[in-house]
Amino acid sequence: MTHSGRVIGRDPANGKGIAVEYQDGHITAVEPVNAGRHEPFLSAGFVDLQVNGYGGHDLNAGPPSPSTLQHLARLLLGAGTTTFVPTLITASRADLCGALHAIAKARQDNSRLTAMIPFIHVEGPSLDPADGPRGAHPLEYVRPPSLEEFAAWQEAAQGLVGMVTLSPHYPEAPAYISALAAQGIHVSIGHTGASPEQISAAVDAGARLSTHLGNGAASTLPRHPNFMWSQLADDRLTASFIADGHHLPPAALKAMLRAKTLERAILVSDAAALGGQRPGIYQTPIGGEVEVSPEGRLSVAGTPYLAGAGHLLDRNVAHAIEAGALTLAEALRLATRNPGIFAGDRGILAPGRRADLVRFTWKSGDFRLAIEDVFVAGERVAP
Repeated sequence: MTHSGRVIGRDPANGKGIAVEYQDGHITAVEPVNAGRHEPFLSAGFVDLQVNGYGGHDLNAGPPSPSTLQHLARLLLGAGTTTFVPTLITASRADLCGALHAIAKARQDNSRLTAMIPFIHVEGPSLDPADGPRGAHPLEYVRPPSLEEFAAWQEAAQGLVGMVTLSPHYPEAPAYISALAAQGIHVSIGHTGASPEQISAAVDAGARLSTHLGNGAASTLPRHPNFMWSQLADDRLTASFIADGHHLPPAALKAMLRAKTLERAILVSDAAALGGQRPGIYQTPIGGEVEVSPEGRLSVAGTPYLAGAGHLLDRNVAHAIEAGALTLAEALRLATRNPGIFAGDRGILAPGRRADLVRFTWKSGDFRLAIEDVFVAGERVAP
């Protein structure tokens, strides 16, 4: 089906009118136009490199069904996310392969999922086993990196594994990272207590990302040196951040964004299945009893410990503006162009790019972007 047309909105950078024209699902022109001050803003669709689930739809509770992925995709579209990366956490080899196969098959059989999912992110299982850095990942399945196992993942996923998060403290890590990078896999450092030397060795080997920097870490660290400073200081690493108001205090988020600069920072939701659910206590396969607060905070019931993230990028962008002292355009860059670099150059309003578009309203102080229209490859799909 051919989708062509014209979408008008305001440029988030200056508030002036712009029109995006598209044909056959791709942008053909971006031109200035007259637009009233009440016209919604117009942006590239959001790109989320880390989604575990949302709205009761879980990617880590057994092989996800096509229905689970389709419902999850609809919820993400409603929040402006036009590209998302399904993320699987630490599990047994059999369970990971089963989930990878299920996602690849569902994507292959559904054109909307094909358009929205560029690859799969495997977060683990080679993480730091210590309490704190490991987070909610099950200890019994943490294990060293294995190229033979990675090959099994790719076979199950029909080659769709495109990103792997690991802790580089394992002796096997540099060779493993180098082999994956040579295959075009994005390797990210996360859930670690690695030494600065091990961090540097991982980057030398080809790691180019930091997964939700500032989280998946011990509660106390040496002042210096430590793995946090090492990742903040290394200009070869692009860091992702969970800007949901719960994972990072505003001062920490602001300082980290300034350290990485707008060139090397990304917002991810890291959304979990209980995100978007009503307040209450829920029994989950990972984490046990989890409480959802009225503010959307997910925590292990009766404790101050987080049990996942509960908001999508429409909330995270708005929070990053306030907490990080960013402009609207700067915060949007962290959810569009910057993550899009790692997803086939998506998230860009320019001729030749896919017409993934979002129109929304927002004013200073709003806790979220109010999504009005979402287009994938020029087709209006939400809300």
